[in-house]
Amino acid sequence: MSLRTLDMFCGGGGSSWGAKAAGAEIVCGVDAWQVARDTFAENFPTAKALCATLDGRSTKKVVGDIGHVDLILASPECTNHTWAKGNAKRDEGSKRTARFILNYAKTYKPRWIVLENVISMKAWDGYHPLIEELKREYFVLPQVIDASTFGVAQTRRRLFLICDRKQMPNAVTPHRKVQRKTAKDILDPQGTWKAGLLRTDERAQATLDRANRAIAELGRGVPFLIVYYGSDGSGGWQPLDRALRTLTTLDRFGLVEWDDMKPTLRMLQVTELRRAMGFTDAYKLNHGSRRDKIRVLGNGVCPPVMEAIVRSLHTSPKTELKESRRSNSGADAQVQPDG
Repeated sequence: MSLRTLDMFCGGGGSSWGAKAAGAEIVCGVDAWQVARDTFAENFPTAKALCATLDGRSTKKVVGDIGHVDLILASPECTNHTWAKGNAKRDEGSKRTARFILNYAKTYKPRWIVLENVISMKAWDGYHPLIEELKREYFVLPQVIDASTFGVAQTRRRLFLICDRKQMPNAVTPHRKVQRKTAKDILDPQGTWKAGLLRTDERAQATLDRANRAIAELGRGVPFLIVYYGSDGSGGWQPLDRALRTLTTLDRFGLVEWDDMKPTLRMLQVTELRRAMGFTDAYKLNHGSRRDKIRVLGNGVCPPVMEAIVRSLHTSPKTELKESRRSNSGADAQVQPDG
């Protein structure tokens, strides 16, 4: 069963990459950033790829004639929901981009909708009203999923609103045989990329402090990651035997390795970060600068998670709408634990 799929706020196509692996037919992707649009177009050459800014008045005219749509995927702006923005002023207009799917839901009447965002979207005062509007036509299952439980070498917890017009969706669970991956699993072989000495006169003291804390904990000769742009109880570093911390749009992971017992440092490369998102090496990242490519990845959805979600749509319990409306009355009643 091929699901004709429209990907709104598609970015570089992480959701579509996963949906395609589950058998979906990607017919169109829309994003406001040209680099993301071009990346999507290269990876989905048979789909229509549009660079367009959506708003509350956007209609079918934006995407043109794409035929019947079975599934809408949407990853609206998350920057102004996320806690990572700290105390900075929030853009309410950015938050409302999540509502832009409503016109397309009414127009195309897809059987399924999957909306992805950061967990802190739940604190937005428009979150429950959005769910209530969706529930006029859909059963809605909000679920928090950690990508690391789906074979992704990254701890990445995201909120998914899984919507089915006919029946309550199943909670998405990982296959019991999925193997947990670690940061070590994404690394290119040592020597593939040039690394410099860790301890130089030009190195920031904060970087050296992070490294010293790691070396004191692990001992000399053990490689590890320095984590920039964020402070936590782990001292700004992490071992390689754990999943990578959440990949953001910033270049924030430095790898410390050892050459003749001297510590070296380099930043993780795009190929490694691509693996950390769960993409196969067949996924192409040829557009924009290094910074742009990291932004494409950091804004994306881990394909193995979306693959599992789309596969689950085929196995939802057969529950009639009128019989289960009562069980769908609470906006957060179906929130599931991670994984």
